[in-house]
Amino acid sequence: MNLKLKDKVALVLASSKGLGKAVAKTLAAEGCRIIIASRNSDDLKAAAKEIEELTGSAVTCIAADVSKAEEVEQLIGHVASRFQSVDILINNAGGPPFAGFEDFNDNDWQRAFELNLLSFARTSRLVLPYMMQTGSGRIINIISGSVKSVLANSVLSTSMRMGVVGMAKMMADELGPYNITVNNVAPGLILTDRIKHTLPKGVDLNEALKQRAENIPLRRIGKPEELAALVAFLASEQASYITGTTIQVDGGANRSIF
Repeated sequence: MNLKLKDKVALVLASSKGLGKAVAKTLAAEGCRIIIASRNSDDLKAAAKEIEELTGSAVTCIAADVSKAEEVEQLIGHVASRFQSVDILINNAGGPPFAGFEDFNDNDWQRAFELNLLSFARTSRLVLPYMMQTGSGRIINIISGSVKSVLANSVLSTSMRMGVVGMAKMMADELGPYNITVNNVAPGLILTDRIKHTLPKGVDLNEALKQRAENIPLRRIGKPEELAALVAFLASEQASYITGTTIQVDGGANRSIF
């Protein structure tokens, strides 16, 4: 299937590693003009080199902390100045720490809000003028399967991701007339560094992963590129009638009917 993504300008946040890098790699392979961004410039350069060698596509990397307004404004301004548009925005950010509700203070809640909810709102707001100008756009939020099913000790993440779900629904309603779609992708257990924080302490990693996979109908842990494939589809013209949705990539782990 030709996703018709060639030369589309795609900004992928938190993309020096993990799910973000997998998404950037997949979009680059589809011919997008890729901009990757995260806080660590060395990690970004390494990721850009890897993506370029694998796909043959040029990658622009810009260091930015999405929890800081001035850095995000500079990032979007730089992208728009260089490419004259932003066609695809992949909102992504590292998750907050895992612990029980009583373990977090006001500062913890504020940091989680700034990183995992406010940053998504800020970047989306800043790219909208460029999408409206071209009469189309894709905003895709990478959130968490915890918005569909309880994940122990994820109170900060779940609270903020639920906010993103509500925001995306409202944005889809408001931005539909501009041919801008807004969707969420909710990963389950995907093989990234972050899943280590959800596993029991003091247990061998491979054994812990094997045990977790027993509760997944497909009996295995997901691969980052499997999630990236869905993101690429949602970014494509073929997905132009899909908006306001939250789609899980979890191997069937969530058993809820609705």
